[in-house]
This record gives sequence, C-alpha cells and structure tokens, in this order.
Amino acid sequence: MFRTARQRITFSDIMVWVIGLSIAVVVVWGTISTLQSGKYSAESWFDLVIKGLALGGVYALIAMGYTLVYGILRMINFAHSEVFMSGPFTAVFLAQALNESGFLNRQPLLSILAIAVVSMLVSMTIAILVERVAYRPLRNAPRLVPLITAIGASFFLQYTFRGFYGSGFEAYPTIETLNGSWVFGGVQLFKTQAVVIISAFLMMFLLYAIVMWSKLGKAMRAVSEDKEAAALMGIDVDKIIVFTFALGGAAAGAGGVLYILQFPVVHFYMGFIPGLKAFTAAVLGGIGNVPGAFLGSMVLGLLESVGPNLFLDGLGIPTASQLKDAIAFIILVFILIFRPSGILGERLTKSKA
Repeated sequence: MFRTARQRITFSDIMVWVIGLSIAVVVVWGTISTLQSGKYSAESWFDLVIKGLALGGVYALIAMGYTLVYGILRMINFAHSEVFMSGPFTAVFLAQALNESGFLNRQPLLSILAIAVVSMLVSMTIAILVERVAYRPLRNAPRLVPLITAIGASFFLQYTFRGFYGSGFEAYPTIETLNGSWVFGGVQLFKTQAVVIISAFLMMFLLYAIVMWSKLGKAMRAVSEDKEAAALMGIDVDKIIVFTFALGGAAAGAGGVLYILQFPVVHFYMGFIPGLKAFTAAVLGGIGNVPGAFLGSMVLGLLESVGPNLFLDGLGIPTASQLKDAIAFIILVFILIFRPSGILGERLTKSKA
C-alpha cells in the first residue's frame, strides 16, 4: 500500500501541498494577528463586507456569460470581457448627453434605465456577432481552435472600440440622487452600494428563473446535455446557442452599469481585469453551474474586499489592499489544482470533457 502511495505521489504533488500549507499558515497567522491588534472596528469590517458584496454582484453578472456559454458549447469565451466593456463604454456618451441637457438629475430613474438598456443592447449585439462570426463556423473544430479564436476576437474588439471611441478615459457624470449614504445603527451604507447589491440580486434571480423555469431555459439545459439528442427532439440548437450568447451579453451589459456606479470611468481596456475576476469566480463556483457562478462571485468579492486587510494587515505588509488581485489569482490556481470542478460544479464525464 505504501509502495503504491509512493508511486502515485510525485515531487510536484509534494511541492503543491507544501506551498498550499504555507499559504494556509500565513493566512491563519495573519488573521489572528489582525484580529488581536484591534485595528479595525466592527463598522470597518461591515463596510468591507458591503463593498465585497457589491463587487461580487458585478462579477456574478459577468460570470453568467462565461458559465452559460461553457454550459452549452464547453468552451471559454475569452472575448466576454470585451462584451462587458462594450456596453458601458457606449452608454457613457448617452449619459453625458443626458447630463448636459439636465435630464439626468431631473429624472434619475428614467436616465439610469435608459443607460442600462443601451448598455445591455450593445453588449448583447456584440455577443451575438461574436458567436455568429467567430464561433459558429468553428463549432466542430478541435477545442484549441475556438480558444485561439476567442483570444483573437478579444483583441479585435478592444482595438475596434479604441478606434471608434479613442484611447482616452471617459467619465460618467455624477447622479445627485445616488450621492450620500444611509446610517443604520452607526453603520454607514452608501446609496450606490445598496443599489448595486439589490439590483445584482434581482437580476441574478431573473437570470436563474429564465434558465430553470422558462421554455427556452429548459431547451438550453437540453442542448447542454446533448446537442444531437436535443436536435432530434425538435430543438433549434443554433437558435438556443444564439439566445445563450444574447442572455450572457445582456447580463454583462447590466453588470457594466452596476460597475460604473462604483467606478465611474470607462476605457477600451476596462473589461480585462473584471473579466478575469469573473472567470475566476465562475471557476470557483463551478463553471457551467448558474448558482455556482453567483456563489463563486460573492465569495471572490468578499475575499478581495476583506481578505487583504484580514489576512495580510496583521503581518505588517504595507498597502495590503494592493494585493487583492494576487489573492484572486492564487484562488484560481489552487481551485484548478485541488478542485477543478469548483464548489458546486459537476464532475464532467469523458463525453463532455
């Protein structure tokens, strides 16, 4: 038995476990040190948790695009970060026009809805075009070919929008209604954070309802299980795939509006980091699993917001918050090593793998 175990365990396995245990020790040690120092009050931790939930809500809407496309086509749509970028980067010009006319602050609700509709329509249109032009001709090609195509489509979209809108930064105008905060029991909650969290939860519930309870959602799940069998049962597979891309694109456009409520500056490269974070969240929760994408996004948002202060501040690391991106990608690496299926992900059969 021991001889078999020695044959199975390689030097790489030992190194991975050593690194993993070292990181675990650092996290536990840093957490204990931070909590013992008493540097942060309960209100500070609450503020970080709310910030993490708001960030997780945005990641969840972007991650939906990754997880829906993977569930149908078993491919990672790396152009999805640019689908996310295209919506708010286009809607900023509408927002600026509404602000100049004074309509933005006279009718803030209608203005936000108009901005959201434009953002969602643009992102949805870009997602459908990417599927039709870049992916559909390669649907039966080896897996590596669509992956390379997705990376190429990502660069193409980045520099197309740079050519149309310029390489500079565009700022969203301030919406006076969303300025300020509410105070509950001595705890401050910013209005933008409340809007983002509530909107993200509502939109995620709507997306889940579409996938799980609508006729199109049932067809999506059937195509995900077996395209050939679904086609034999009368399901238009091409139509369902287009609908999947459209749904993921609309969710990304909505996520873009929530993103700019927190970070009101857009540019042609803005989708890269949030897209990678959303992909990390989708893998963490279980890529191809809708509730998993939401759970993974919330966990990642909380870890990114709370983690640097909780894990690293007690170790005396200066500007620990600057390491939040490192935390996200360390999570991605270890999830891929120890549980590639994610928290709620299925263990794929050989036919799907």
